[in-house]
Amino acid sequence: MALWRTGGGAMALLPRLRTPMGQVILVGAVCFCCPGMFSALTGMGGGGQVDPHAANRALTALYAAFAIFGLLGGGFNNILGPRITVLVGSVFYALYVASFLRYNHSHDERLVVLAGGLLGFGAGLLWAGQGSILMSYPPERDKGLYISIFWSVFNMGGVVGGLIPFFLNFSRDRSSSHSVNDTTYIAFIVVMLCGSILSLKLVQPDQVAREDGTQVISALHTDVATECWEILKLFRDPRMLAFVPACIASNFFYTYQFNNVNGLLFDVRTRGLNNVVYWSAQMLGSVLAGRLLDKSSPSSRSRAHLGILLVAAASTLIWAAAFVNQTNYSRHRLPHGVPLDFTDGFQFLGPFVLYSCFGLLDAMFQTLCYWVMGEMSGEVQTLSRYGGFYKGLQSAGAAVAWQLDASEMALMPQLCLNWILMSLSFPLLWIMVRDFKDERHHRKEDEEHLFLLDSSSTNSED
Repeated sequence: MALWRTGGGAMALLPRLRTPMGQVILVGAVCFCCPGMFSALTGMGGGGQVDPHAANRALTALYAAFAIFGLLGGGFNNILGPRITVLVGSVFYALYVASFLRYNHSHDERLVVLAGGLLGFGAGLLWAGQGSILMSYPPERDKGLYISIFWSVFNMGGVVGGLIPFFLNFSRDRSSSHSVNDTTYIAFIVVMLCGSILSLKLVQPDQVAREDGTQVISALHTDVATECWEILKLFRDPRMLAFVPACIASNFFYTYQFNNVNGLLFDVRTRGLNNVVYWSAQMLGSVLAGRLLDKSSPSSRSRAHLGILLVAAASTLIWAAAFVNQTNYSRHRLPHGVPLDFTDGFQFLGPFVLYSCFGLLDAMFQTLCYWVMGEMSGEVQTLSRYGGFYKGLQSAGAAVAWQLDASEMALMPQLCLNWILMSLSFPLLWIMVRDFKDERHHRKEDEEHLFLLDSSSTNSED
């Protein structure tokens, strides 16, 4: 927490930005401004539009491109470094929102779909840089803490992003406040551009030193051919193959939650309010999961098992509640009183609490996934490839989910598909972490070996 100590003014703060905590908070701030605002807009259902068709097509293009460039993103990050990778990736978020601003007047889907595909490329880069920082910079004993801090800063973007449409659309007539106004989109664009500027303060891994004096370990050299080969090798790793259902499940549920719970059941201003609580619940979920994964047991394998059991229990309860809620409506048969407003009392309360719990579960599940990946290696480039694998398959699943919704798949099968995917992840994660006790020992040996290589290279250059 040295980032927050005072005593040297603004100049004293700059060196502390080069600490693991400083870089994690900084990349969290970038994600607050860019993916956080994107999440808030997407969480309103249909990108804030009355008809979600254009947004569904754009998101299908986005996640199809994201699936490719998410997988390759680790290679880009290892060659370019996190600063350039995150900077280039971040600029496409503002372009995506600008396409909806134009759509408000032209209703031309082509630009929205094109912007979605370009954002898929950008998001693949940004999240690859984020993943390498989040998994490799923190000290071993506090990895869950750092993940939860990032997740809280990032999801504060969703909270602020939810307040923007809530207040800017608050006074509009309930019967007409379906598509968000131009001011809402402009506010999102301005915040996203601020995130691109913040990314300029990120540094290379070899410029980051932990407070205990140890360096962030990075391999000496990589190139395009090496990265392509190492990425392909991930698909032969039994642990990564066991990780596939969790990767796919981790964003698959957004389509159902955003479009078919928040988007179908609530008016625009209440959707914004719901997202404030949804993303706030994510902060709580990440802190709970991070604390458990760091402190519950001296053994990393025991902590992994406890984390899997906790998240599996939460998943079962929340998806069971969603199943009960879904029996009350379908895509073409909505309950009386819909769209609901936050002033509607008890009728509003049930779906609102369910939607908030979705946010809690999302953060717990993804914190667990990031922690598991972080325990598998201590080397920046390896973890960057793991992060790319995770985001690539995650996005492939999301592309399928958005396309299923665009084709008007019935809501109950959508819900059941989400529940099955997440439930399948837990026994495979259990198998995946069975060697964690030995893995930590090997990880330390790998770090010592790379440190010796790095020292030898430095001496030879001298």
